Amino acid sequence: MKLGKVEFCHFLQLIALFLCFSGMSQAELSRSGSKPYFQSGRSRTKRSWVWNQFFVLEEYMGSDPLYVGKLHSDVDKGDGSIKYILSGEGASSIFIIDENTGDIHATKRLDREEQAYYTLRAQALDRLTNKPVEPESEFVIKIQDINDNEPRFLDGPYTAGVPEMSPVGTSVVQVTATDADDPTYGNSARVVYSILQGQPYFSVEPKTGVIKTALPNMDREAKDQYLLVIQAKDMVGQNGGLSGTTSVTVTLTDVNDNPPRFPRRSYQYNVPESLPVASVVARIKAADADIGANAEMDYKIVDGDGLGIFKIAVDKDTQEGIITIQKDLDFEAKTSYTLRIEAANKDADPRFLSLGPFSDTTTVKIIVEDVDEPPVFSAPLYPMEVSEATQVGNIIGTVAAHDPDSSNSPVRYSIDRNTDLERYFNIDANSGVITTAKSLDRETNAVHNITVLAMESQNPSQVGRGYVAITILDINDNAPEFAMDYETTVCENAQPGQVIQKVSAIDKDEPANGHQFYFSLTTDATNNHNFSLKDNKDNTASILTRRNGFRRQEQSVYYLPIFIVDSGSPSLSSTNTLTIRVCDCDADGVAQTCNAEAYVLPAGLSTGALIAILACVLTLLVLILLIVTMRRRKKEPLIFDEERDIRENIVRYDDEGGGEEDTEAFDMAALRNLNVMRDTKTRRDVTPEIQFLSRPTFKSIPDNVIFREFIWERLKEADVDPCAPPYDSLQTYAFEGNGSVAESLSSLDSISSNSDQNYDYLSDWGPRFKRLADMYGTGQESLYS
Repeated sequence: MKLGKVEFCHFLQLIALFLCFSGMSQAELSRSGSKPYFQSGRSRTKRSWVWNQFFVLEEYMGSDPLYVGKLHSDVDKGDGSIKYILSGEGASSIFIIDENTGDIHATKRLDREEQAYYTLRAQALDRLTNKPVEPESEFVIKIQDINDNEPRFLDGPYTAGVPEMSPVGTSVVQVTATDADDPTYGNSARVVYSILQGQPYFSVEPKTGVIKTALPNMDREAKDQYLLVIQAKDMVGQNGGLSGTTSVTVTLTDVNDNPPRFPRRSYQYNVPESLPVASVVARIKAADADIGANAEMDYKIVDGDGLGIFKIAVDKDTQEGIITIQKDLDFEAKTSYTLRIEAANKDADPRFLSLGPFSDTTTVKIIVEDVDEPPVFSAPLYPMEVSEATQVGNIIGTVAAHDPDSSNSPVRYSIDRNTDLERYFNIDANSGVITTAKSLDRETNAVHNITVLAMESQNPSQVGRGYVAITILDINDNAPEFAMDYETTVCENAQPGQVIQKVSAIDKDEPANGHQFYFSLTTDATNNHNFSLKDNKDNTASILTRRNGFRRQEQSVYYLPIFIVDSGSPSLSSTNTLTIRVCDCDADGVAQTCNAEAYVLPAGLSTGALIAILACVLTLLVLILLIVTMRRRKKEPLIFDEERDIRENIVRYDDEGGGEEDTEAFDMAALRNLNVMRDTKTRRDVTPEIQFLSRPTFKSIPDNVIFREFIWERLKEADVDPCAPPYDSLQTYAFEGNGSVAESLSSLDSISSNSDQNYDYLSDWGPRFKRLADMYGTGQESLYS
């Protein structure tokens, strides 16, 4: 009869229980004199019990506590006077003891994989005195294993690779399964491996778990990946054992076992003859089933009539062969080219050379198409020479161009004026003859680089360009001159024959044999008694003194004309004047001062006297300036005389007065109006901005002569005084002037006035009167309510 997995486990549990019960006699307490026990005091007593190891089966599934063993002491007479206690790992929580009988039971399911054994301590006590009658002893409860854990692949799932075309038995990868059961007890942890999926391509070693290839010549190009399922089973693979599985993904890596092959035996491409050099003509690619470095290849032209015209290179990204032009194509010269191209792997595997050559060839035919080409000049550059003395209209040279097409269209010539802005040259449109159009000057421009345009008569859009370099030949047309502006001095203590200056010359011309200059004094200066000239024959000349005794008081400057002749043909000459100043020098001949006026100072005033005079003049000017400033600031008082003691409020422009409460300074009633109109004398230096208009009516107010006269007098004084501040800086409280349209704008009038005049028109006078309009407008009643 076959047992199922669950029935088999239960069967093993029953066998283990039987073994435990059969060994109970070994687990109980027994008398032994093997180890003594020493009580306190001098008496010596033999040990009354010895512990053996208990065994408990794991994973007990019963409803009652599992019996573990029994503790018994020889002192126990069975009268209930002995009490057994248990301590240590799991005491009371997992293991309990009957204190009367000493029976030990396990109250929980035990798992060996969690804890393999428990160490406990037992002791027998006198129930009455609660004193130990036996010494405390330690014993071990070991959990006996059952096959309750399946093998597990802790590192799975696995990925591995093996080269394609590998021989049988090539190792791929090793898998390992672990079993948590006790490897020292039975076969619960003994694992064997088998393959469930992946045959017949791969196999696995039952004991080691090494996966190997099982078939030869596995081709990656046919199938590059395999999925294997590996099983690990305990109990040495017997029935009833537990098992676990894992997956292994095996990828076949590439080897160079496929040669490159062109998809076609021949290719044909059409290209225009105007295609520039280095342009791409075509791209071809040989197919290679391999990948990566095994698919890399080289291309080369092995035969054909376009070896020097075309070249081929590999595109490393796409492994294509790129055919490019090395030289210009000419349909009129050759209409087609044939190339034989070979593609070969860079690195061939010697193991697979028997499969055939790892290269392939194909034929590429290139057809050249005719295009309408621009005219072509007979030379890329035309060097020409012309003398700068040539006449306008003289011929310099000729350029020639032709139409390369079969139509051979006539060509017309012109000069690109962007290269000849000054229009020095002309060209004959039909013959290409270049002539001068202006006089040439080598010193201005020694070489003219011009571009000649040649265009087809039938198709003017086809324009060819030729380049002409015209070199201007030099003639002797520039006279020599001093190389620089010389500042020459001669000391008053100079001796005869002393060199005071060395001069040289330059010439804008460039003779073929170099410059040669000749120096001499002019005819008028040859017999002078002051200076002489010596030609050094090296394009320089030295100026020497002929006498001594030079005095600045007599003559401070000398002018020496020097005649310079060049060696041209014909030779040119020029006269250059050298200015020589007489100076006072120190003992070393270094000039100190060259001003003749300096000698006049001792005859007059010394430098110190001049400085003193200048200081006096400056002091006098400062005093005059201070006096004028003080007199301009001095003026009459503007407010009142010393005899009068009258107070007046004067405020700054735009400041508000004291208002209705400011009535203590003087009688406000006198300031409200005037009955007497006086002629006002306006200031001549200022133009008032507001013209006073006459008011139609006046209020009758008692006169106050003192204030009225005082205000009018001060007003007239301010108007006629040009030194007074501006007229708008003096303010009065109640008087705006006779004839004002607004009448009085002062709030002082509101104290005694019961007028019910309407002030709404103030809101129409602009933002300056906005505050008054708010105070005296229609909202007056509500403002003070």
